[in-house]
This record gives sequence, C-alpha cells and structure tokens, in this order.
Amino acid sequence: MKILDRVFNPREIRRRLGLNQEQFWTQIGVTQSGGSRYESGREMPRPVKELLRLVHVEQIDLSQVKRVDFEIISYLKESHPDLYRNLRRAVKGRQKQGVGAAPFADEDGIPDDVDDAVSPEVPVTNEITPAADR
Repeated sequence: MKILDRVFNPREIRRRLGLNQEQFWTQIGVTQSGGSRYESGREMPRPVKELLRLVHVEQIDLSQVKRVDFEIISYLKESHPDLYRNLRRAVKGRQKQGVGAAPFADEDGIPDDVDDAVSPEVPVTNEITPAADR
C-alpha cells in the first residue's frame, strides 16, 4: 500500500502540520482558493498530489533535489544493488532513532513506494561524464 492510499486527506495533512491554507498550498504552487476546493473534495491532478506528497508528507526541500541525485539512485540500484540495500538499511536505522524521519512515514520511516522515486522517463546512463564536458 502506498503512502497516499493511507494518508491522503489534504486538510488533515495541513492541520497536522499546523499551517493555514495559504501557507500550505502556496508551497506547492496552488492558490489558497484552489487548495480550499481540493480540501472540499474536488479531484486533484496527479502532479499536485505528487508535489503535496513530496513537500508536505515526505518533507523534501525540492530546491535541494537535482536530477543527478536520481541518476545516482538509479545507478546504485542497477550496478551496486547490495550497496543500495545497505545504504537503505542504514537510513532506516537512523530514522528508527528519530533522525530525519518524515512526519507521515510508515512504521519503518520510509514509505513503501520509496523505490518508485526514480522516474522511468528519465534516461540514465552508467557513464561518468568529466566535469569539463558538462
């Protein structure tokens, strides 16, 4: 079960975070009035749902996320799956100790759908490009 299936009432998420509608919705590029409509039951477009999940549920600062981060994840999964699993376990261990856990994460601190973080549309190569060529 994915995190959005378990906890996806935007009004409840906003209230848990202690934010008013304007503070909550403008962080993901939605007007207060648009957010109010979503909270009242209007269907949310998938991109808005995903932004809400990333910013408010996962507590990810999108200004810090770069494409190369996803390329690194994909590379680790494909080329070094044991290292990827070990790093994932280490992160889970830290989160069990209360370090860096998202407020709506599941019991082990990492949502079940974390492996879906790498978008299939993003082409990833295993080649390393020298900094001078970028």
